[in-house]
Amino acid sequence: LVSISVRGSEGLYMVNGPPSFTESSAFQRDSGKNCKAVTFSKDGSLFAWCNGEKVNVVNVTRAELLRSFDLPKAVCLEFSPKNNVLATWQAYATGKDGTAGVANLQLHDLRTGKCLKSFIQKKMQNWCPCWADDESICARNVNNEVHFFENNNFNTIANKLHLQKVSDFVLSPGAQPTKVAVYVPGSKGAPSFVRLYQYPNFGGPQSALANKSFFKADRVTMLWNKKATAVLVVASTEVDKTGASYYGEQTLHYIAANGESAVVQLPKNGPIYDVAWSPNSLEFCAVYGFMPAKATIFNLKCDPVFDFGTGPRNAAYYSPHGHILVLAGFGNLRGQMEVWDVKNYKLISKPVASDSTYFAWCPDGEHIVTATCAPRLRVGNGYKVWHYTGSVLHTYEVPSNEEMWQVSWQPFPDGVFPERAVRYQAVPSEVPGAEPKPAQAYRPPALRNKPVTSSKLHEDEPPQNMKPPLGGGDKPLSKTALKNQRKHEAKKAAKQEAKADANQGPAQAPAAQNAPRNAVPATTTGDPEVDKKIKNLKKKLKAIEQLKEQAAAGKQLEKNQVEKIQKEAALLKELEDLELGV
Repeated sequence: LVSISVRGSEGLYMVNGPPSFTESSAFQRDSGKNCKAVTFSKDGSLFAWCNGEKVNVVNVTRAELLRSFDLPKAVCLEFSPKNNVLATWQAYATGKDGTAGVANLQLHDLRTGKCLKSFIQKKMQNWCPCWADDESICARNVNNEVHFFENNNFNTIANKLHLQKVSDFVLSPGAQPTKVAVYVPGSKGAPSFVRLYQYPNFGGPQSALANKSFFKADRVTMLWNKKATAVLVVASTEVDKTGASYYGEQTLHYIAANGESAVVQLPKNGPIYDVAWSPNSLEFCAVYGFMPAKATIFNLKCDPVFDFGTGPRNAAYYSPHGHILVLAGFGNLRGQMEVWDVKNYKLISKPVASDSTYFAWCPDGEHIVTATCAPRLRVGNGYKVWHYTGSVLHTYEVPSNEEMWQVSWQPFPDGVFPERAVRYQAVPSEVPGAEPKPAQAYRPPALRNKPVTSSKLHEDEPPQNMKPPLGGGDKPLSKTALKNQRKHEAKKAAKQEAKADANQGPAQAPAAQNAPRNAVPATTTGDPEVDKKIKNLKKKLKAIEQLKEQAAAGKQLEKNQVEKIQKEAALLKELEDLELGV
C-alpha cells in the first residue's frame, strides 16, 4: 500500500493511498505548525522530517523511530540512495564580527547516528551532494570544481574535476561506471559547453566522452535518461534579444555518451516549457512554442515520432512504467490534462485539475495526485487522487483558515508494481467529479440576445503520427522546411478554392491548370537557387492571371500591364524547363 505524506499548518501526517485513503496509523501525526522539511528515502522505507526542534527519522514499514538529530534550524533533508547517510542543510550565517560561520551542511551516518562530515555550503541551490546509485561515489561542487569522495569516506577527496568554471554537474543514474555531465558557462565571447566524462577519466578535453558547445546560455538544465546513454540539455537565456518572448530564449540539445550530439529542431517558435525522458530511455517528449503549445515525441535520432498537435499545456509527465503520458497545463493555465496511451498513441481521458500547483504519478503507474499548495496559492488548498482514466477517487480540502504546503507519494523501488494493461473506460468512483463550468466569453449588452458566432484566435493543430513510411526515398527535407512547405501549399490551395468559388466560369480553368503545378514543390529540386527561381516565376504567372481577369471584367490596363501579359508564354516555357530539370 502506497502512502501519501501531507505537510501544512495542520501538522504532518500520512494518508494510506488507494483504495482506503484513511490516515495511516503507522506514522504518529506531528501536530506542530513548524514543520519545515520532509523527505522519503529513495526506496520509500525511511521518512525524515524537521519540526523546528529536531530532525527525526522513522522506518515507515516498521513504524519505529530510528534516529533523532538535534538540528532545529534544518530546512533541507536528503537520504543517500542506499540509506546509509542523511544529509541536512541549514541557512549559513557568519559571526557578528564578520568571522566565518559554522559548517551548515552535515552528513550523518544513519547506522551510528554520528556526524561523518560537516561542510560550509553557502547557497541553498544545489546544496546536496550527489551520490551514484550504489553510493560508491559522492560528488559536490566546490568553488567551480567537482570534488569526488569514494565509499562515503568524506575525509579524503578521491578525485577532482577541474575545468575553468564548472557551474553545474549531474551524475548518471544506474549501475557503474558512473558518468558525469558538467556545464561550463561561456565567458568573454567563448561559448558555453556541456561535457560528458566517465569517472574517473578527467584528463583534459580528449578524455571526454562527448562535448557540445553553444552560445545563448545563461543557465542549463541537464537530464540523463534512465539507461545513462544520453543527456538532454535545455539551454536558456534570461532575455530574448529579438523581443519575441517574455521567457527569454531556449534551445534543446541532445548529447549521447558515444559522442554524438545534435540540436533538436522544434518546428514551432517560442519557449520550451518542459522536456521529459521516457522511462524506456529510447524517446523523449518536448512541450514548446507560443501558446497554444505543441508537444512532440522524438526518438534518439532527434526525429519526431508523434506530434500531439497544439493545446493549452506546459508540462509532460511519463508514468513510472512509461506506457502513459500526461500532457498538462498548470500555473497560469487552467489545469487541463490529456492522458495518452503512448504505445498506441490513443487519448485515454481529458480530466481538469484547476488551480493545481503540483502533479505526481503514484509508483503503481495507475494513480495520480494533484494538489493546490501554499505559498503558490493560499486559498482552496487541498489535494485530489485520480485514476488515469479521469475518475477522482479521493478529495481533501483543508479548512479555510489552514494551509497545505506539500504532498508527496511514498516512493517504491522499480519492479515492485507490475505494468498493467491500459484501460480506457473510467474506473468507478464514489467521489462526484466536479466538472468546472466553462468560462463564458464576455458579450456586450447589444449582442447578448443574439446567436453566438464562434471565433477562434488560432486554429488548433490535430495530433499526427510522424513516423516516416517504410522504404522512404531520398533524404527528406529538414522539419522546418517541410512545415513551411505544407503551410505554403495549404495557403495556395485555400486561395485558389476561394477564387474558384468567387468567379465561377473562366477563372476555374486557370485554377484547374495550376493545380498540378502547385503540387510540384513537394518534390523540390534540392537546389535552393532553382527553387527560388521557380517560386518567383509562379508569382509572376499568378500576377498575369489576375491581370487577365481584370481585363476580362472590362478594366482598362496600363501599357506595362499589357506587356506583362504578353510575356506569359515565355515565362511558362521557362518554368517548364526548370521543373523538368528536377
